[in-house]
Amino acid sequence: MLKKSRIKSRKGSLQGSLASFQAWIPGGLGGGRQANLLPLIRGLLPTMQPAQRRIAEALLNDPEQFITQSISGLAKGCGSSTGSIVLFCKSIGLKGFPGLKISLARELAGPVLPFFEKEREGQDSAPLILQRVFEEHVNSLHQTLKLNAGDALHAAAETLAKAKRVVLFSIGLSYAVAYSIYARLRFLGYPAFIDCDSHMQLAAAAEMRQGEAGLGISVAGNTSETVECLRLSKMRGAKTICITNSINSPLAQVADIRLYAAPSEVKYFQAPLASRVAQLALADALLVMLGLRRKRKALAHWERAEENLLRRRIPARRARGHRSKR
Repeated sequence: MLKKSRIKSRKGSLQGSLASFQAWIPGGLGGGRQANLLPLIRGLLPTMQPAQRRIAEALLNDPEQFITQSISGLAKGCGSSTGSIVLFCKSIGLKGFPGLKISLARELAGPVLPFFEKEREGQDSAPLILQRVFEEHVNSLHQTLKLNAGDALHAAAETLAKAKRVVLFSIGLSYAVAYSIYARLRFLGYPAFIDCDSHMQLAAAAEMRQGEAGLGISVAGNTSETVECLRLSKMRGAKTICITNSINSPLAQVADIRLYAAPSEVKYFQAPLASRVAQLALADALLVMLGLRRKRKALAHWERAEENLLRRRIPARRARGHRSKR
């Protein structure tokens, strides 16, 4: 009985994950606009059960080899059952193992950006490194475009436009993205607020009310402070939006509207290389939509701010004179 209960519980958890996944991804993997399979699985990896994680890691570590394996051979190699593999396929929106292999084969057959072999990474010259970094950013932006439905972006813009106040929550490396959004919202005349201290962010979340909006930003989507701020905002009646690189993460689960920046497989000082670029691209799209909604008012706010900010700049002649003295 206990074993059956555990199986039923695990099946329910997988179905819940699938429902959340399908609600996030436009049209699923079988929809009109094909979502990239590899970045999606990479994004789901942190929230997977151990058996699912082993299957996902086998796929991500060697996709070409994965396609050639039978379901029984894969189950043996991953230390799991064929049933677990079928459940894994369903948890990412596919009907079964053949559907997974077909989707993966299509993706691998598509055009890829020319990355350099890992063995050469230590020998890369500056131009090659520059090219590699830019290619990673471009790839991340393309994947982010495919993974976000227009209606999710529209809903986020609508929520921010109608909000009496927009409060942003983020810490660590993602804080720079949150502050950039806050500053540009203010330039457009929207009532935005942010605090750099996580305790003060929590205090702000405790004061949220109906008619306001909370926006949380986190790469992994499991930063406890940001998750708690968004959860508390929602509990207080505010609408919640998140920008994250991790599907079905704790942050995504407490958000009413989710925007997904494609996860990057290239790490740089413990952070995904292109994660911030993809987040900022989503923010830019949101801000353009918000600016267009109230074009005249936004332009008036921008011009007033620019008029005063220009007074703070050093005139060109003075700047040249200062350099010559040095």
